[in-house]
Amino acid sequence: MTGAVHTFASDVAFTPAVKSIQVRKGSRQAYALAEQRGWRTEVDENLAAFLADANSFYFATAAADGQPYIQHRGGPKGFLKVLDKQTLAFADYAGNQQFISQGNLSENPKAYIFIMDYAHRRRVKIWGEARVVEDDDALTQSLMPKGYRARPEQAIAFKIAAWDTNCPQHIPQKFDAADVAAALAARDQRIAELEAEVAALKGETAL
Repeated sequence: MTGAVHTFASDVAFTPAVKSIQVRKGSRQAYALAEQRGWRTEVDENLAAFLADANSFYFATAAADGQPYIQHRGGPKGFLKVLDKQTLAFADYAGNQQFISQGNLSENPKAYIFIMDYAHRRRVKIWGEARVVEDDDALTQSLMPKGYRARPEQAIAFKIAAWDTNCPQHIPQKFDAADVAAALAARDQRIAELEAEVAALKGETAL
């Protein structure tokens, strides 16, 4: 991985300019203690489980001059896969052919993944560097979710520098339509079962 050497993993986000503002606004002491505890730099069981349940995330890159760009990525649950303790990857589907993310990565490898779990009001932030893998069909196919109707063009591999979680404050609670439909179907099935039991009991009472 290229870039500056950090004393703490959180230095990837807490730059000197950020720390200066934290000092001025009174939060530096608390975050200095958090630095000692350390942000995580490898995938653990909790992150792996979170990723396995994620069907959407935001992928941020920046041009050489620093112009940021955020792109939404979606797919079946678990489409953002863990290759090893420090590497994530996903199949890059054919899209609108703008290639902004790929162009940015060609001149600036720094990237960021932001994952929201609206149902449980959780979010995960992952800093790192990404690269486009165009010459490994086996890797691309291994990342492609089975049965998913999309055409993979290449793969994107993401090397983790640090990751952290956020508090649930201000996260609106939302649910996927498929999960809501499944819950309603289960409810309707249970109602039908109870109605059948009631009808059977009424029939026995009438005898």
